[in-house]
Amino acid sequence: MGSMQPQLSWPFEGEVFPRDLLAIIQRTVSAGEFPALTVIHDDEDDWLVSDGVHDPNGDGASSVLHLQHVVDLDPSLAQLATMPPGQVAWRSTASDAWVIEEWTYADD
Repeated sequence: MGSMQPQLSWPFEGEVFPRDLLAIIQRTVSAGEFPALTVIHDDEDDWLVSDGVHDPNGDGASSVLHLQHVVDLDPSLAQLATMPPGQVAWRSTASDAWVIEEWTYADD
């Protein structure tokens, strides 16, 4: 399939997220109802942000927004701009440090 925005490929200039970078963001996170607890930079160079609690794949559970919207809500996400494709960052609570690990889609 490929990235939603091939013109904004990683690594990012200045090691910061471009302001117009789009991501698939769970609505509970974008609305500020739950903190971002899982951030995936998939091998197609797309970014996915979820609350780590609710299913982000349900009907209407996620939408495509500028990642900067979530960074504005939680500036700690800015440090993930250097996370390479094929990695996931997760934490148990919003006050925990990010743990970064290798990540791949589960086999269907």
